Parts: sequence; C-alpha cells; structure tokens
Amino acid sequence: MIKEIIDCDILIIGAGLTGLTIAYQLRNSGLSIKIAESRNRIGGRIETIKTKTGEKVEMGATWLGKKHTYLSTLLEELGIKTFEQIIGDTAIYEAISTSPHYLARIPPNPEPSLRIAGGTETLIHTLYSHISSEKIFLDTKVDSIKRDNNKTVTDCIHTIFKSKIVISTLPPNLLVNSIDSENKLPENLMSIARNTHTWMGESIKIALTYPTPFWRQEHLSGTIMSNVGPVPEMYDHSNVEDNKYALMGLLNGGYFQLTKEERLAIIMKQLKKYFGDLAESYTIYEEKIWRSESDTFTPYESNVLPHQNNGHDLFQESYLEGSLILAGTETSTYYSGYMEGAVYSGLLASKRIIERLSV
Repeated sequence: MIKEIIDCDILIIGAGLTGLTIAYQLRNSGLSIKIAESRNRIGGRIETIKTKTGEKVEMGATWLGKKHTYLSTLLEELGIKTFEQIIGDTAIYEAISTSPHYLARIPPNPEPSLRIAGGTETLIHTLYSHISSEKIFLDTKVDSIKRDNNKTVTDCIHTIFKSKIVISTLPPNLLVNSIDSENKLPENLMSIARNTHTWMGESIKIALTYPTPFWRQEHLSGTIMSNVGPVPEMYDHSNVEDNKYALMGLLNGGYFQLTKEERLAIIMKQLKKYFGDLAESYTIYEEKIWRSESDTFTPYESNVLPHQNNGHDLFQESYLEGSLILAGTETSTYYSGYMEGAVYSGLLASKRIIERLSV
C-alpha cells in the first residue's frame, strides 16, 4: 500500500484537550500544523454522551474549580460558561458494611466544583471550531517515530508525516508501549513512562437518567459517599437548565470484567438501598470502562499508584535530537491528572514551539 506523505512543521499526536489547546494557541503562528488522532472522534478523555432522550452525561473529565486558573482563562476567552455542581445540604454516607447508611450534613464549600454548561464537550468543540478541519486526521494511529535527514518521520496506518517537531499528548505509558521509536528513547525515560499513572485508566464512569430528580425530595441528596460500594461516589448530574436529570458517578474499577447487565444489577442493588424502588425508575443507563480503551490505557508492568511519576522531570525534556516534545496532563507539573493540567501542558508546549520555530 502506498501511503500519503504529508509535510508539516508540527505534528501533534492526539486530539484531546492538550492537543487541541496546542493547535488553538498556534493557530496564528504561521506554522503548518497537523494532528493525528487514533480515535474516530476528537476529545480524548473528554467524552460527553447525548442519550436518545436528550440528556448529556459525562463519561470522562467533568469538574473544574476556581483554582484551575489556566482552564478558567481559556473558557472565558472562548466564551464558555460554567455552573456550580449541585451537592446539596446532605449526602448519603455509608462508612462500613456493618452499619446502616445515614444522611450526613455537608458544610458550605467556599470553592465549589464547577461543570461546563452544555457539557465538557463544549470546550472541545469550541477549540475545534478555531482549528481548520483539514489539520485533524481521525482514525490515524501512530505506529512509529524516527529521525531521518533532519526530519521527524511519523508512520501511521495510511499516512506518513514528515515534520520538524512532534508533540505527543498520549499518556506516557501508552506512548512507550504503543509507538516504536527504534530504541532511540533513553532507557530511564522508558522506565519512568512505564511506571507513570494514566488518569481515567482504571475508572468506570456510570450515569443513570431519570424523568424527575427524586433524590432532591425528603431531605435526600444525589450526593453519595460510600466506603462499602460498589459505587463509592455519585452526584446529581442534571443540566444547567435543570430540565434533564441524571445521577452520575464512579463504579469500583474492579468490576470491569463483569457484563454491562451485571454491573447495572449491582448498582441498582446499592441505589435501592438508599432510594427504594425510585432507583429503578431510570430511563437510560450509560457506562464507560476506560481500561478497555486501547487509545487511552495499556496495562502497567507493575503496580502503579495514582499520581505516580506525574509531572516527572524527564517529561519536561525533549527527545530524538530535540524533535519530540512530551505533553498531556500526566506530564504536567501543575494539576496533573486534571483538565487544568492538560491545558497548562498545552500552553507550555505551545510556548516552547513558538520560541523555537516562530516564522
């Protein structure tokens, strides 16, 4: 098969929040930019699903806070509004399996969690609207990166990109385990990358849509905190207009091997304990097992803890004769694992590019 050869100044691997932030920041730089995305969609670990009955539920990144200043500035620049996550005055709290759950009083929070109006996808699609569509290549998985005649050659399934610089926004463990670099990356970097935590990797996001927010009645709350599980936390996930209702939370990641029906059954058992038969009045159940997303997660060689090696010094260096820059939330020295870290990493990578290649 003859592959199309595309020349550019910058190739970005990944059309998630970091990759799109970089392209957005460089949109007026005069540099030729392309983005290779292995999925058939943009957004990466931001995925807002619209159900057939109109609710939008987040299967990926969801919350931000006022301390997330780089993300907040970007949202303001793009004209995107946020709204406060509904927590309520009480939370259903389950401390141990031998004691019943109870309603715990929630103290006022001076820095509440925020959500993006219209869903987190609003940020992704707004960034995309400022980037020429021909710059993004979907279904384009990178197989290898190498240096050849002062160019960086990135080989994909149907395309070969020849660029001055490549920016990888992949989780480091995924990068070193899925893209061949002909053993040109330092062993210390490879070792650290293989032992770097991938955010969302072990997560199972779940959401149930309902015709009414029954959990707001009789001093109840959509906020659930349980040390017993299998759902350790859950929240009111209604939209900003408050006319579409849902509960959204996390399921213990150890249940990834069950079927969808089996997971739903154990979730229902827990929710019925709190809400009675009202829990079964849901209209749609959605879930996302991020461990199964090969474009996000690949198994670790050994046990890796949350935050492990995130923002490591080695991720701040460039490689392959200075032509490979590492970016993405796991590489960020600031709020790694959050959308804030993804944006900050994108801004930093953009600055490095401008300093080196501004025309």
